Amino acid sequence: MAPVDLILVPAAFTETTGRAHWEILLRARAIENQCYLLAVGQGGTHESGRMTHGNSMIVNPWGEILDRKLKGPGVVIADLDHQRIADIRESLPALAHRKL
Repeated sequence: MAPVDLILVPAAFTETTGRAHWEILLRARAIENQCYLLAVGQGGTHESGRMTHGNSMIVNPWGEILDRKLKGPGVVIADLDHQRIADIRESLPALAHRKL
């Protein structure tokens, strides 16, 4: 995969797996791909009684959460700093070592 500036991740993690794994997986994907990550997490209780986790967020290339909406309808907002992406990729050239 060529370097990208933003990855969009739509998901409907269950409440159990979302609470345990959602945030850490998203932060890891942003760090390893050295890009911003917009995660849209469906949340709430469905007709079947199944609960989904929600927790939509924007994560920067350093793995920091810039904005988050835990539950319910809403919007997450952040400025994408393209210079920050370039600086991180220059100081930590991990993408240059990918062979796939």
